[in-house]
Amino acid sequence: LTGTEATVVAGNGMAGAGPAEAVVTRRAGRRLYVCGDGATDVADAALYAPRVALCAAQQARVGVRLVLGLEGNGRKQRATEGGREGISMAYEPDTWSLGDRTFTSRFILGSGKFNLDLVEAAVRDAGAEIVTLAVRRANTGQDGSILDAIPEGVTLLPNTSGARTADEAVRIARLARAMGCGDFVKVEVIRDAAYLMPDNAETVRATAQLAEEGFVVLPYMFPDLVCARDLVRAGAAAVMPLAAPIGSNKGLAARDFIKIIVDEVDVPVIVDAGIGRPSQACEAMELGAAAVMANTAVATAGDVPLMAAAFKRAVEAGRAGYRAGMGRVLDRAEASSPLTGFLAD
Repeated sequence: LTGTEATVVAGNGMAGAGPAEAVVTRRAGRRLYVCGDGATDVADAALYAPRVALCAAQQARVGVRLVLGLEGNGRKQRATEGGREGISMAYEPDTWSLGDRTFTSRFILGSGKFNLDLVEAAVRDAGAEIVTLAVRRANTGQDGSILDAIPEGVTLLPNTSGARTADEAVRIARLARAMGCGDFVKVEVIRDAAYLMPDNAETVRATAQLAEEGFVVLPYMFPDLVCARDLVRAGAAAVMPLAAPIGSNKGLAARDFIKIIVDEVDVPVIVDAGIGRPSQACEAMELGAAAVMANTAVATAGDVPLMAAAFKRAVEAGRAGYRAGMGRVLDRAEASSPLTGFLAD
């Protein structure tokens, strides 16, 4: 790449008939992306159409993202360590956007189960820039309003908790805006009292109405690709599929379905509900989610501020892993150190 500013998307390790999940795309430098398993040589195994096609599809995806400006925001920075000059990667801030606002934190904190005395500390230690709140707790003008506990500068994300129909969700969103909570709204439409499953059809209807009224709509949904696409067409700024039943702390029970949505929709995917541990938040980010939201896992922890900080770091670690590109997965063992060449046969 010397003497040019072109970005190269190359292949390395496409041969053979190994597992498809071993074919990944890694960013090997500021202007170099490499697709393949990084190991299989064409001299050892023939080229097979499925793996070549998979690699070509991944290369095409990177190319499209480069053209759209969604990739390529890294820069090389020379560093001297121990008297030797090396190369390290230094990235621009990894921001993301909703509506007309840009955020650096990818951890969204729910506040529904928090004691008001702990909200400020939890928000601070979580590094959260977005906090959800139930409109019924935002009783302005009275003692004990959650609005008084949320630090200044944090974006409020009122939810429509309690709504059983699209019309009720729209009314609650309008009330939140009238109370000064802004234009962001998390749409929740839940008629199921036993398992608290969102009503996807009513959610789509509410999203369309609120988007038309100028709201930045983040709909909470059961993870279904068809519904996710309907929500995007209706004007959703992001989609928020549940990971597991709300409040259950069971983790990524819907992992495979969330991954499909991440891969197929063009708006941020925020994993919501059911995330119970920092490790689960990390895994969600490794899938490519734009952000993770948690409430119960933090609010019910033994040390709330410490758990908030743990989630913050886990989300950051998962995001960094996703951006770096995960290492390949093999069905066989592969030595990490040379096994020959230093002992007599």
